[in-house]
Amino acid sequence: MVNDIIADSLTRIRNAAMRRLDNTELYYAKIVASILEVFKNRGFIKDYKVNDKDGKQSILVQLMYDERGHSVINEITRISKPGRRVYKSSSELKRFKNGYGIIVVSTNKGVISNDEAHKANVGGEALCSIW
Repeated sequence: MVNDIIADSLTRIRNAAMRRLDNTELYYAKIVASILEVFKNRGFIKDYKVNDKDGKQSILVQLMYDERGHSVINEITRISKPGRRVYKSSSELKRFKNGYGIIVVSTNKGVISNDEAHKANVGGEALCSIW
């Protein structure tokens, strides 16, 4: 079993994007599905679907590429780790990479992007960044 399911999911997405695969399969967790929803809303992935095979759930992620065949994901990293949690206030969540990237934040209003957290004036745990 994987200790950090978020880091494992991000690594699987990063590796699949480097190999230019159309799909990749992730372990299911509600937090991973919430992060993927933020990625989908911001245009970093096409879509994701929760599969149920023999009682085990998994997530099938469709990656997105531009017209030249390059991945729209340049970099994807884990910020807060199980050994060292990173919390940010709303004032620290203004912009990331001049608006080209996002920081996914777990707040009391759910898992949202840094722009939404700044507008709602809430802080939280910075889970990962993508641009």
